[in-house]
Amino acid sequence: MTSASSAEGARWTSPHKLKLITILSIDGGGIRGIIPATILAFLEAKLQELDGPDARIADYFDVIAGTSTGGLLTAMLTAPDANGRPLFAAKDLARFYINHSPKIFRRKNPIRSKIASKLKMVCGPKYDGKYLHALLRRYFGDTRLDRTLTNVVIPTFDIAYMQPTIFSTLELRHQASKNALLSDISMSTSAAPTFFPPHYFETKDKDGRRRAFNLVDGGLAANNPTLCAMNQVSQDIILGNERFFPVKPADYGKFMVISLGCGSNRNRRYCAKAAAKWGIFNWLIKDGTAPIVDMFNSASADMVDINLCVLFRALRSSQNYLRIQYDQLTGSAGSIDDCSKENMDRLVRIGKRLLNMNVSRVDLETGRIEEVPGVGTNAEQLTKFAKQLSDERRRRQNELIYSEAGFQNQAW
Repeated sequence: MTSASSAEGARWTSPHKLKLITILSIDGGGIRGIIPATILAFLEAKLQELDGPDARIADYFDVIAGTSTGGLLTAMLTAPDANGRPLFAAKDLARFYINHSPKIFRRKNPIRSKIASKLKMVCGPKYDGKYLHALLRRYFGDTRLDRTLTNVVIPTFDIAYMQPTIFSTLELRHQASKNALLSDISMSTSAAPTFFPPHYFETKDKDGRRRAFNLVDGGLAANNPTLCAMNQVSQDIILGNERFFPVKPADYGKFMVISLGCGSNRNRRYCAKAAAKWGIFNWLIKDGTAPIVDMFNSASADMVDINLCVLFRALRSSQNYLRIQYDQLTGSAGSIDDCSKENMDRLVRIGKRLLNMNVSRVDLETGRIEEVPGVGTNAEQLTKFAKQLSDERRRRQNELIYSEAGFQNQAW
């Protein structure tokens, strides 16, 4: 018997009389993508307990959004294999990072390369990105944005126009020139300034018109792409697309959102007196990190989380928004490119530990992340969300079956 989730992805499932719009969002964070990858493996396992071993993340979410390393995870979860099923199971995501990151962030002599990489970052990117690009080409091949198994939203930033460029399946009807290769999109959203070179590519529309893209890491625009994904859905509704019928553009109470962070280092603080003495070098490189990049990414992600907490609370639907973020990273765990075995194993442990931590939210008074009393652990909330996701998918499939049966009876 075919399980409810072993058919096609959520994008191709009729949302007849849709009750919930389901969104998964994944932050940027380099090698720290191992943390959300570990969380996703848990969520998919819970879905499989409900709907069978063929269940995949892409079967349950109307939109999956990701920035930088989150964009790569998004592509991996939604790209189709030869059988039209997701190319990667969630349980394989962390292993992908562990296997390939040492070659993506290649360092030869640890001591010499540490000095050389700092000097290189002053006059060029730390890594050439060649291995990553070849890897993405190998896995994604000629798969384009319009072939993903559910709707995706992946932010990038175009340095030629100095503005965000968002690759969204929801926009393809109106912007066919954005139907780029998934490999190009993934490389672009991952091209963190100072770490990887900007990525250039061109697309052609059906009339042969070319469009050039000069892109860098989407974290410059939206390191936490949750709000970006919600806005894309609202825009799609405004433009008259019936896929989200009967939800209205600002009907955020019908959004169910899981937002996954890549961890942040709240212990790494800077003071104005010390920073006042910094030049370009220290803003770019300080104690093995890139302060200016970290500040941009943290500020971007936190502002989105704060805004969404306010929004869902105002709508009395805080239970529909789950943000999972670890804010106690220390040492090398806070790096975006430390791919030593010790650090990658540590990130896996952090992801598992995070599952057993209590649900936390931003305190709107202090701006600090505080535990939410009486809600339980992240694992318990994910289990609850998995049940809701499964129920919503089954409800849609049943309504589709009844609708098709009614149509056939009328035709007969």
